[in-house]
Amino acid sequence: MLNKFVSLVLAGLIAAGSAQAAELHIGYQKSSLNLIVLKSRGLLEKKLAAQGHTVKWTEFQAGPQLLEALNVGSVDFGMTGDTPPVFAQSGGTQLVYVGFEPPKPQASAILVPSDSPIKTLAELKGKRIALQKGSSAHWLLIRAVDKAGLRWEDIQPVWLTPSDARAAFESGKVDAWAIWDPYYAAAEKAVKPRVLSTGQGLVANQSFYLASKAFAERQGKLLQTVFDALSSNDDFLEQKPKETAQILGKAVGLDASIFETMVQRRPSFKVTWLTSQVVAEQQRIADRFAELKLIPKTVTVKDIVLAPQ
Repeated sequence: MLNKFVSLVLAGLIAAGSAQAAELHIGYQKSSLNLIVLKSRGLLEKKLAAQGHTVKWTEFQAGPQLLEALNVGSVDFGMTGDTPPVFAQSGGTQLVYVGFEPPKPQASAILVPSDSPIKTLAELKGKRIALQKGSSAHWLLIRAVDKAGLRWEDIQPVWLTPSDARAAFESGKVDAWAIWDPYYAAAEKAVKPRVLSTGQGLVANQSFYLASKAFAERQGKLLQTVFDALSSNDDFLEQKPKETAQILGKAVGLDASIFETMVQRRPSFKVTWLTSQVVAEQQRIADRFAELKLIPKTVTVKDIVLAPQ
């Protein structure tokens, strides 16, 4: 976990901002296990209350929607997969990376119906594939297409939110579905699809903690409090997976067994600074999207990565 967060250039602004009462607005998704458990346990509220601060939580279906909210100023901090920050940076969103969780390639997959004739990634050619545009599933599908020796133009992406994608998948309106947990785990339990490929060997599927640039510059001490709370929460998640699944199931409204599967697919929840290797992988994602002209412009990921003190 992060030890010292406050390493921003505008130290004077940090000190001044953190001395004033503030409301921290956090965005999360059903896949944001660490944040959901933190919210459910009330740890952050206690820490912030002691400093005169409050916190507001808002759930989003996927990372692109969360970062759009960050872009317009209605969210200060949140967690997404690997691809949403690339799209956001390319689109001009003023955000910064403040931490990441370890790779979890088994936590995303390309699914086909159990009776589908599709047996290999190459057989996705010409097929309709549901996915959330700009999500980690977008990068997974690009890598799958590349591995199969296909061009991006060889497939028919169908841009749908996770809930709409599942409906399309179940009704046979699409041939395949690229998705992440817990939607993946929930579909396994209810729909019994066949896994054409997980992210193993294709993507790292890392999760990132991000903040608006303005908020990070103004409220460095408050962000440090968030990471201290996440540090305490890390240990709970690692040591009590069954209880974690129960908390998640109750909070999200899904069967706890779905989250047991989800937790098992994650090697660790520890949040750390971005390493040079992680930044390089994010740059690889950005470069490939730019090459395919799927983002407005190329970006330099390291320019928006906060470094440890």
